[in-house]
Order: sequence, then structure tokens, then C-alpha cells
Amino acid sequence: MGSRKVTSSEPLDWQGKHVTVAGLGVSGIPAAKVLHARGANVTVVNDGDDARAREQAGELEALGITVRLGDGATLPEGSELVVTAPGWKPDKPLFAAAREAGLEIWGDVELAWRLRGPDAAPWLAITGTNGKTTTTQMLASILKAAGLRTAAVGNIGVSLLDAVLGDEQYDVLAVELSSYQLHWAPSLRAHSAAVLNLAPDHLDWHGSMEAYAADKGRIYEGNRVACVYNVADKATEDLVRGADVEEGCRAVGFTLGTPGPSQLGVVEGILVDRAFVEDRHKNAQELAEISDVNPPAPHNIANALAAAALARAFGVPARAVRDGLRDFTPDAHRIAHVADVDAVAYVDDSKATNTHAAEASLAAYESIVWIAGGLAKGATFDELVTKSAKRLRGVVLIGQDRALIHEALARHAPEVPVVDLDRTDTGAMLAAVQEASRLAVAGDTVLLAPACASMDMFANYNKRGDAFAEAVRELGS
Repeated sequence: MGSRKVTSSEPLDWQGKHVTVAGLGVSGIPAAKVLHARGANVTVVNDGDDARAREQAGELEALGITVRLGDGATLPEGSELVVTAPGWKPDKPLFAAAREAGLEIWGDVELAWRLRGPDAAPWLAITGTNGKTTTTQMLASILKAAGLRTAAVGNIGVSLLDAVLGDEQYDVLAVELSSYQLHWAPSLRAHSAAVLNLAPDHLDWHGSMEAYAADKGRIYEGNRVACVYNVADKATEDLVRGADVEEGCRAVGFTLGTPGPSQLGVVEGILVDRAFVEDRHKNAQELAEISDVNPPAPHNIANALAAAALARAFGVPARAVRDGLRDFTPDAHRIAHVADVDAVAYVDDSKATNTHAAEASLAAYESIVWIAGGLAKGATFDELVTKSAKRLRGVVLIGQDRALIHEALARHAPEVPVVDLDRTDTGAMLAAVQEASRLAVAGDTVLLAPACASMDMFANYNKRGDAFAEAVRELGS
């Protein structure tokens, strides 16, 4: 960790500035409107030219904003700045042209950071391959329990531009940031930040694991109080070591084991803080019980510890950590207990769309009938199967890339019975649940943790989880 003093950026004069906004959609349209309202000459470029894009273009053109559909590759003449939707890949020709012209490229997060006022609420920022949304929501719940005006914003559905420029006054913001957003946010400087974990994901976008990790690590740049890392994931600590932070900023670890000084951890079922206490070499502060975390699965306890660390970095009292965790209700399809049927628990973790998330989910139960499969997105399953094999009573495979999981099971868990469902119709999930129920015995958990994306069979992971829950209810009736 290097130290330096970071100054806030100067307000920009947007009047007459020629800004190119890359991409329509949930970030491009608000960015275009905000910049136009500040007097900028805005041109929006978009790859697509379908009915939806034309409708959005019409809305912007009515305001006096230029929109160019069907050409997202060419840099408009006279451009002085590019503001991009976070999902646009860094290797697009438009960005190469912008860099050649010496222009800065910002994402929506960077724009929000630059536009916030002098008395703006500080940001407590969270990233990681898995657990971002849950941790951000836990953090917001804890901050609210402390009586602070806050919101969970960023990659979570609430636009940062809306949060920064709206009428609502906040004391602090709980900010979820994706690797895409961080890539395009060079001047972001959070009060404190956490990287929850690192596993291969979105490598087609970033180009390599090293580039992906580096973009995640940008969240620590310029932190003022705490860089929170996962003791069990050395890569996150390495990112802290490489960060350039403000003088006095501390590295704070979280662990499911007994915490050392400057860490939060677990002692005899109690979440404890040995980082934000007087004489942390001798003292610890009890924060909450494991039973206060919903659900109390190991990876979710880790999420709670990370949220608690950021809240404590902001000065939140211990009681608010406990009350905030008790008040928190997780989003649907995140290790959600659906029902018990014939003494077998049925759990929906459809949000486990990659191997890292599925591994955490499988680690939460002792004896499992696992429903898995879908779109692998280039993933391999050998490590996941090896780590989880001893917990598997049986496996039911669905989806386009199920053969990849089947092959890993044959290599590393040949004794585990596997049902391979070669169907993608609307009744496939009911068939999967019925097959799982035949494999399960009393005390088992039937776990939907697909380790794959859903779009081969379902519109999204929510629809996949809904289909699972509906099938369980039908089984129970």
C-alpha cells in the first residue's frame, strides 16, 4: 500500500463541450440527458438500429441531442470526451480512435463521480466476482440501522447519476461496482472499499485474469480509511498491497476463522471486530451472532463481515451492525429455502451462475442432490467437482453445456449417480426436480446451484429460479 494525499477534481465547464456518448440503454440515456442539460453538445452513437433503439433515439432527438444508430465504431468529428456504457469492450475501434486523439474515456460511474457536488456523500464501495449485491444491500441495511441516510446504488439497479444528482440528501452511499464500471472510472476515490473475492469471470471482456483483477483492484485507489480484503483469497490482499491510498488508510481483513489484529472474524458463533477497536492487539468487539445473518451459509457470513468492516470504517456502532443484519432480507434466488418435502430441503440458488458461486453454495450443505448446468461461458468444472464431490448424493444435469459437468463428474466423482436430462422444454425443470427427489433421502438438500448462465433455457436466472420453486411446489402438492 502506497500513500498519498488525493485532492478532489475541479468542477468542469460543460458549456459547448463536444461529448460522445457510446451506447443507449440504462446508462447511456441518463448520461446524454445530464450532459445536454449542462450545455454540452452531445452525440450518442449506438451499434444497434432496431425498433427499441429508434424509439430511444427519438426521445433524445426531441431534446436536441444528436443520435447516430448502426455505427458505434466511428468517433464523431470534434469529440472532446467519450462517455461509455460500462459493457462496451475496451478493444472497440471507437475507443482506439479516442485514445489516438488523446481523449479521455469515462464510464457512467466516472461521470457520476465528477458531477457530484462539494458536499456530496462519501462512497463505501464493493466489488468481487460473487456476493456484491448481497453485501451492498447488507451494508445499506447496517447504515440505515445506524440512523444514516443512505441507499444501495451502482451496479445494483439504482443509477449513480440519479443518486448523485437527485434531490435526496445522503450521508453515505453503499456502492456496488462491476469490473466493467471500474475499468472506466479512473478518478474514483472511495472512503473505503472491499474486494470480496476473485475468480475467473468476464475474461472475454477483459482479455486476461490479470487485467480482470487489475480492474477490480482500481476500487482501492485513493481510499481514505480502509481497504477491506478477504483473508481466504490472497489475490484480494495482493490488490491492497498494490494500491495507492491516502496516508493513514489501513488494510482490514475478514475471515471465517478467529480474527487477528486489524481483522473481523468469527469466534464461537459470534462475529467480532479486532480492527476498529482500541488496542486491537488485546481487544475485540462483539458485533452479531451467526444466527443474525440470513441465510447463515459460510459465504454469506463472509459477506456480512465485509459489510460490517465497511460500516465500522465509517464509524457505525456495533449495535447497528447486529440490527442491520437482522433487518436484512436477501434478494430472491440467492440460496433461498423454497420448501421441505418429505424431510428433504429444496434450496434455490439460481444466482450461482459461475463455478465460484456454485462452490460457495455447495459448501453450505452436508449432503446434496445438485441440479446444475446451462451455459458454461468457457468455464471448466474439474476444481468445483473435486472440492464438492464428498457432499454429493447425486446430480441432475440440465442445459446446453451439461456434458462439461458430466465429464468432470466422471473424472473426479465416478461413484456419484448422475441423471442427464436431454431436454430444454418448459417442463424440463419439473422433470429435474422430480429426478432429484428420487435421488434424495431424508435430511438431504436438493440444491439448484447451476454454475452456469441460464439463457439457453430461460430468459434469466430469475426465471430459472421461479421455475424451480414452482416445480418444488408441484412436487409438494
